[in-house]
Amino acid sequence: MNSKYERYSRQILFEPFGEKGQELLKTKKVFIAGAGGLGSVVSYYLTAAGVGTLCICDFDQITLSNLNRQILHSTSRIGMDKVESALHTLSDLNPDVSILTLKERITEDNCTDLIGGYDLIMDCMDNMKTRHILNRGAFKLSIPMIHGGIQGLAGQLTFLNPPQTPCLACIAPEYPDSGKPIPVFGATAGLIGCYQSLEALKYLAGFGEILAGKLVYFDGFYGAMEKFTITKLENCPICGQSRA
Repeated sequence: MNSKYERYSRQILFEPFGEKGQELLKTKKVFIAGAGGLGSVVSYYLTAAGVGTLCICDFDQITLSNLNRQILHSTSRIGMDKVESALHTLSDLNPDVSILTLKERITEDNCTDLIGGYDLIMDCMDNMKTRHILNRGAFKLSIPMIHGGIQGLAGQLTFLNPPQTPCLACIAPEYPDSGKPIPVFGATAGLIGCYQSLEALKYLAGFGEILAGKLVYFDGFYGAMEKFTITKLENCPICGQSRA
């Protein structure tokens, strides 16, 4: 094996991936919305795997209450911008990956400008309002999005790429967020974030079966995981055939 692949040698040993998959990863660009619990895990493992370019978008700063789940960050960095902390951690982990950072709040006005030009969007947000903004932007620009969400010991994820799949609005209504903190264990973010990362690697390198039209739900309280078929809503306001 060529020495340039030494860092990735163990994943290259997986025959459906191989050196061809590694070369494909190097050409891909991924937009990661959020550098919190899910975003920490997703960005860490995509960096470790050798995805060519990652853009980490987050407008917040690190607080002590983040550190039970946000593994990009550390106690010494409390008060630092999350994107700056992410850059330090990920650049040290794998200098071969181009890490871009955006200290931005994702809004209806800037979403398509932020996500344009990327091969995949990772929904690692902690509120439904921004998730639906991303969903609308992804649909408008025809960019696939991997949605992940967690609460307490529960989590879910799916691969969204309408018109081949439903969009987020087909499966989750847009509703006002309560503004209250969401209970979450770090291990839940780790599990769902790892699953999101695996789905991303399969899609980007073109191997395996992705969760298109499927939603995985994990219940950590009972140690149960289920996979459901999800369908498009004909009257979906975003991707439905009858939308205005």
